[in-house]
Amino acid sequence: MTTYLSLGSNIPDRAANLRRAVEQIAVSVGTVTMQSPIYETQSWGYTDGDYLNQTIAVETTLTPQQLLAATAAIETALGRVRSGNGYEARTIDIDILFYDNEIIDSPHLTVPHPKIALRRFVLQPTADIAPDYLHPTLHKTIKKLLDECPDTGKVRKFVIHNS
Repeated sequence: MTTYLSLGSNIPDRAANLRRAVEQIAVSVGTVTMQSPIYETQSWGYTDGDYLNQTIAVETTLTPQQLLAATAAIETALGRVRSGNGYEARTIDIDILFYDNEIIDSPHLTVPHPKIALRRFVLQPTADIAPDYLHPTLHKTIKKLLDECPDTGKVRKFVIHNS
Protein backbone atom coordinates (compact mmCIF):
# COMPACT_ATOMS: atom_id res chain seq x y z
CA MET A 1 0.00 0.00 0.00
CA THR A 2 1.11 3.56 -0.67
CA THR A 3 0.78 5.97 2.21
CA TYR A 4 1.54 9.67 2.24
CA LEU A 5 2.93 11.07 5.48
CA SER A 6 3.32 14.70 6.47
CA LEU A 7 6.35 15.48 8.63
CA GLY A 8 6.83 18.65 10.65
CA SER A 9 9.30 20.00 13.21
CA ASN A 10 9.71 23.32 14.97
CA ILE A 11 12.23 22.42 17.68
CA PRO A 12 15.92 22.66 16.66
CA ASP A 13 17.56 21.02 14.83
CA ARG A 14 14.45 20.98 12.63
CA ALA A 15 16.13 19.64 9.47
CA ALA A 16 17.90 16.89 11.41
CA ASN A 17 14.59 15.93 13.05
CA LEU A 18 13.01 15.49 9.61
CA ARG A 19 16.00 13.48 8.37
CA ARG A 20 15.92 11.20 11.41
CA ALA A 21 12.17 10.68 11.01
CA VAL A 22 12.61 9.64 7.37
CA GLU A 23 15.40 7.26 8.38
CA GLN A 24 13.23 5.69 11.11
CA ILE A 25 10.24 5.43 8.77
CA ALA A 26 12.42 3.57 6.26
CA VAL A 27 13.38 1.10 9.01
CA SER A 28 10.03 0.48 10.69
CA VAL A 29 7.30 1.48 8.22
CA GLY A 30 8.41 0.70 4.67
CA THR A 31 10.25 1.88 1.59
CA VAL A 32 10.33 5.66 1.21
CA THR A 33 9.67 6.13 -2.52
CA MET A 34 9.38 9.92 -2.76
CA GLN A 35 10.31 12.94 -0.68
CA SER A 36 9.13 16.47 -1.30
CA PRO A 37 11.41 19.45 -0.87
CA ILE A 38 11.46 20.80 2.68
CA TYR A 39 9.43 23.93 3.31
CA GLU A 40 9.63 26.50 6.05
CA THR A 41 6.17 27.50 7.20
CA GLN A 42 4.44 29.59 9.80
CA SER A 43 2.95 27.81 12.79
CA TRP A 44 -0.69 26.85 12.26
CA GLY A 45 -3.11 27.15 15.16
CA TYR A 46 -0.65 28.91 17.48
CA THR A 47 2.52 31.07 17.37
CA ASP A 48 5.35 28.97 18.70
CA GLY A 49 8.07 29.14 16.05
CA ASP A 50 8.28 28.34 12.35
CA TYR A 51 8.12 24.77 11.14
CA LEU A 52 9.95 22.75 8.59
CA ASN A 53 7.50 20.54 6.72
CA GLN A 54 7.85 17.75 4.21
CA THR A 55 5.64 15.06 2.65
CA ILE A 56 6.91 11.58 1.87
CA ALA A 57 5.40 8.61 0.05
CA VAL A 58 5.99 5.20 1.59
CA GLU A 59 5.24 1.70 0.35
CA THR A 60 4.17 -0.30 3.40
CA THR A 61 2.69 -3.64 4.34
CA LEU A 62 1.47 -2.28 7.69
CA THR A 63 -2.24 -1.95 8.34
CA PRO A 64 -3.46 1.60 9.03
CA GLN A 65 -3.55 0.89 12.77
CA GLN A 66 -0.03 -0.59 12.71
CA LEU A 67 1.11 2.46 10.72
CA LEU A 68 -0.37 4.80 13.34
CA ALA A 69 1.38 2.88 16.13
CA ALA A 70 4.69 2.89 14.23
CA THR A 71 4.59 6.64 13.54
CA ALA A 72 3.66 7.38 17.17
CA ALA A 73 6.61 5.24 18.33
CA ILE A 74 8.94 7.16 16.00
CA GLU A 75 7.65 10.48 17.35
CA THR A 76 8.30 9.31 20.91
CA ALA A 77 11.76 7.95 20.04
CA LEU A 78 12.66 11.33 18.52
CA GLY A 79 11.64 13.18 21.66
CA ARG A 80 8.08 14.26 21.01
CA VAL A 81 6.17 14.97 24.20
CA ARG A 82 2.38 15.22 24.10
CA SER A 83 0.91 17.41 26.83
CA GLY A 84 -2.66 16.99 25.62
CA ASN A 85 -3.02 20.75 25.14
CA GLY A 86 -3.57 20.67 21.35
CA TYR A 87 -1.22 22.59 19.09
CA GLU A 88 2.25 22.87 20.61
CA ALA A 89 5.96 22.86 19.75
CA ARG A 90 7.34 19.47 18.77
CA THR A 91 10.53 17.79 17.69
CA ILE A 92 8.58 15.81 15.11
CA ASP A 93 4.99 15.44 14.04
CA ILE A 94 4.02 12.64 11.65
CA ASP A 95 0.52 12.72 10.19
CA ILE A 96 -1.00 10.05 7.97
CA LEU A 97 -2.47 11.99 5.05
CA PHE A 98 -3.58 9.10 2.87
CA TYR A 99 -3.45 5.32 3.04
CA ASP A 100 -3.83 4.15 -0.55
CA ASN A 101 -7.38 5.26 -1.40
CA GLU A 102 -8.93 4.01 1.83
CA ILE A 103 -11.37 5.98 3.91
CA ILE A 104 -10.95 5.33 7.64
CA ASP A 105 -13.04 6.90 10.36
CA SER A 106 -12.26 5.37 13.73
CA PRO A 107 -11.88 6.88 17.20
CA HIS A 108 -8.07 6.98 16.88
CA LEU A 109 -7.53 7.43 13.13
CA THR A 110 -9.19 9.45 10.38
CA VAL A 111 -7.86 9.04 6.84
CA PRO A 112 -7.71 11.04 4.68
CA HIS A 113 -6.44 13.56 7.19
CA PRO A 114 -9.49 15.75 7.92
CA LYS A 115 -7.69 19.11 7.68
CA ILE A 116 -5.53 18.58 4.60
CA ALA A 117 -7.60 20.88 2.36
CA LEU A 118 -7.16 23.73 4.88
CA ARG A 119 -3.39 23.52 5.24
CA ARG A 120 -1.14 25.02 2.60
CA PHE A 121 1.91 23.73 4.50
CA VAL A 122 0.67 20.17 3.85
CA LEU A 123 -0.73 20.66 0.36
CA GLN A 124 2.36 22.34 -1.14
CA PRO A 125 4.85 19.55 -0.38
CA THR A 126 2.23 16.91 -1.22
CA ALA A 127 1.60 18.59 -4.57
CA ASP A 128 5.32 18.36 -5.30
CA ILE A 129 5.26 14.56 -5.18
CA ALA A 130 1.61 13.71 -5.98
CA PRO A 131 -0.12 16.62 -7.76
CA ASP A 132 -2.60 14.34 -9.54
CA TYR A 133 -3.48 12.21 -6.52
CA LEU A 134 -7.26 12.28 -6.20
CA HIS A 135 -8.52 12.92 -2.68
CA PRO A 136 -10.87 9.97 -2.06
CA THR A 137 -13.64 11.94 -0.34
CA LEU A 138 -13.29 15.46 -1.78
CA HIS A 139 -12.79 14.09 -5.33
CA LYS A 140 -10.26 16.77 -6.23
CA THR A 141 -6.58 16.46 -7.05
CA ILE A 142 -3.96 17.71 -4.61
CA LYS A 143 -3.06 20.42 -7.15
CA LYS A 144 -6.70 21.58 -7.28
CA LEU A 145 -6.94 21.56 -3.47
CA LEU A 146 -3.77 23.66 -3.30
CA ASP A 147 -5.17 26.13 -5.84
CA GLU A 148 -8.35 26.46 -3.75
CA CYS A 149 -6.71 26.45 -0.31
CA PRO A 150 -7.96 29.29 1.94
CA ASP A 151 -4.79 29.19 4.09
CA THR A 152 -2.67 32.28 3.39
CA GLY A 153 0.29 31.26 5.57
CA LYS A 154 3.73 31.62 4.03
CA VAL A 155 5.23 28.43 2.63
CA ARG A 156 8.74 28.78 1.23
CA LYS A 157 11.35 26.25 0.19
CA PHE A 158 13.98 25.73 2.84
CA VAL A 159 17.64 25.50 1.90
CA ILE A 160 19.80 23.37 4.16
CA HIS A 161 23.18 25.03 4.61
CA ASN A 162 26.01 22.58 5.14
CA SER A 163 28.75 23.90 7.40
